[in-house]
Amino acid sequence: MSLDTAVTKPHEQLAAALAEDLSAVNAMIRDRMASEHAPRIPEVTAHLVEAGGKRLRPMLTLAAARMCGYDGPYHVHLAATVEFIHTATLLHDDVVDESSQRRGRPTANLLWDNTSSVLVGDYLFARSFQLMVETGSMRVLDILANAAATIAEGEVLQLTAASDLGTTEDIYIKVVRGKTAALFSAAMEVGGEIAGQDADTKQALYDYGDALGVAFQIVDDLLDYGGTKATGKNVGDDFRERKLTLPVIRAVAKADSTERDFWVRTVQKGRQEDGDLDHAISLLAKHGTMESTRIDAINWAERAKGALNAVPDHPLKTMLVDLADYVVARIT
Repeated sequence: MSLDTAVTKPHEQLAAALAEDLSAVNAMIRDRMASEHAPRIPEVTAHLVEAGGKRLRPMLTLAAARMCGYDGPYHVHLAATVEFIHTATLLHDDVVDESSQRRGRPTANLLWDNTSSVLVGDYLFARSFQLMVETGSMRVLDILANAAATIAEGEVLQLTAASDLGTTEDIYIKVVRGKTAALFSAAMEVGGEIAGQDADTKQALYDYGDALGVAFQIVDDLLDYGGTKATGKNVGDDFRERKLTLPVIRAVAKADSTERDFWVRTVQKGRQEDGDLDHAISLLAKHGTMESTRIDAINWAERAKGALNAVPDHPLKTMLVDLADYVVARIT
């Protein structure tokens, strides 16, 4: 079952269940990304925010708050905050990665320029902190500020680990927990925090988001070596950008001398030739690293589902369990 052929899509079920809240989030996003003096800001932001993203991260915040019985207004602020942080990181990532495509469309840095992407990303980060402050909760500010710092830390760690064939699986997981899972876990935790939940419930929400985020990124990395156009990615982008993701790290660890020379040339030194991507994929298949990585993704999804055992029963909880299965359904 793929992301596009699934008959029932949990993220669509979540969107339907949270339709009123999501409408309020979208209205707040449009309002807060406006700029009286710099029209390029809403132009660039709208290109990405309105590009068909699933609003997965803000939906996690809304769902967590609703599951925990919250009936105030600030879950909308927090969901918009999470989306702004996410959008800011995407704008910056596309500059760092020199990407030309995002969600199947040209990137903002390609349509405008790198400077605009970086500065608009900075603007969205600033807007996100304004939204956080409006909740009046220092703990909410602490959670999301820590997440923003962790995301940046994960990106820098990935930068220093890139092209280094000595990168370990532990370093890879640290990168993933930083650049991807940190916002998933924060999105869940702030929903529980704003609802005044106890420490155990908030930890369970955090743990779900963390494990879901790791599973999500592992699947994304797998799809880079066997995805479809439906993912909005070009197959082989990570290889061309010389990123050491989990299937490659494991293939390098199992490589003989000839294979290691191949990885040194293509990833460490960046001297890539026609046919190298196909050969890389064949090496991943030879050593079974795609399959072992797929199993890891499924295990992380199971961990996410298990974390929800400590959360009160609610129809949205069932949807979040289904969502964890759905994230890995793309590669099962």
